[in-house]
Amino acid sequence: MKFRTLNRHVRESVKSLGRNSWMTIASVSAVTVTLLLVGVFAVIMMNLNKVADDLENDVEIKVLIDETADEAAEKQLMDKIEKLPDIEEMTYSTKENELKKLVKDFGEDFKLVEQSNPLRNVIYVKAKEPQKTAAVAKKIAKFDYIFDVKYGEGKVEKLFKFLNTSRNVGLVLIVGLLFTAIFLISNTIRITIIARRDEIEIMKLVGATNSFVRIPFVLEGMWLGILGSIIPIAVVATLYHNIYKIVKPRLEGELIQMLSFSPLVYQVSGLLILIGVLIGVWGSFMSVRKFLKI
Repeated sequence: MKFRTLNRHVRESVKSLGRNSWMTIASVSAVTVTLLLVGVFAVIMMNLNKVADDLENDVEIKVLIDETADEAAEKQLMDKIEKLPDIEEMTYSTKENELKKLVKDFGEDFKLVEQSNPLRNVIYVKAKEPQKTAAVAKKIAKFDYIFDVKYGEGKVEKLFKFLNTSRNVGLVLIVGLLFTAIFLISNTIRITIIARRDEIEIMKLVGATNSFVRIPFVLEGMWLGILGSIIPIAVVATLYHNIYKIVKPRLEGELIQMLSFSPLVYQVSGLLILIGVLIGVWGSFMSVRKFLKI
């Protein structure tokens, strides 16, 4: 296609938006409302997924070393644990350090046990995949000089099951919302093009090729998608910026954190523009095709 022809199609598509202003407003409004719901839901689900990842990554195995183990035995035990295939991270903590943590968490009253520290040396272990925590813990429990292995047995399995279920439900909801967006936007654009079927028929009767007729309408669909994504992007960015400023300081130092404004908002903005353009182009292409068979 020549540049002059493409330039003409672009100009015609822009002019058509103005000539058919009421239909343009209707189409852009449908795109705006639908993409706003998609954008808000996408931000919520991405943050919930972040929370799920944080909870999973916080799961660790606490290996209590038997008091009979000397320094050499502890070193040998750590070497065995480190050689396990599913280990990502391992940290050794003396019983003195464990007591300091206890005092910090529960208050100065626990300083009374400093002279006869009843705690044990500990090895904290994290699995490469949180779901394999239980399996790794059972392997470690078979080693020598192990007093006990704790990882929240029973509770951890329920947590992973709940998080996986939540992810699956969220995925189904997002897919359902996207299909709803495709249906609403494409049907609104189809109505817009049906209202201009006489224009298409006249162009065909005077000898215009299918591509010559189709391209301006496809470009219109693209413009409608872009225009319809502007307000949702602005609303989502503003809302998230304000919520992030309020909530972020309150979560300082906590396990659960919100996703940072950047790059989250830019990712969602790109997604909304992409969805708007793709649905606009697809809806226009499919709608025009019906009237090209003359």
